[in-house]
Amino acid sequence: MDTINTIGRRKTSVARLYMQPGKGEFTVNGESLDNYFQDDVLKIIVKQPLVLVQQDGNFDFKVNVDGGGLSGQAEAVRMAIARALCEADIEHRGPLKKEGFLTRDPRMVERKKYGKRKARRSFQFSKR
Repeated sequence: MDTINTIGRRKTSVARLYMQPGKGEFTVNGESLDNYFQDDVLKIIVKQPLVLVQQDGNFDFKVNVDGGGLSGQAEAVRMAIARALCEADIEHRGPLKKEGFLTRDPRMVERKKYGKRKARRSFQFSKR
């Protein structure tokens, strides 16, 4: 099997992933997974698709992730991993789709409007 190349997106984050058979090594932007995502919750989010289809430790991943914050980046990487697992074996598609890992989450930050403090929050009203 050759290298599988997929992309995952969430909010403004874009993750480009290269997957090949290996020992389960993760490289995110040139760093290890533990160094890049230091929060345990984010590491769990990234590994969810692998744990679901019992493929944890069978593939090596090289990920370039850009834009957004750490949680958006973690979910973008999760989506890229899920797509790569589907390309590796079509049998994985059912459980991954059921869990929602193949669905692009369309929610984005709403833009700030003029005359408002934030997107919807108004300035404090003073009667007197």
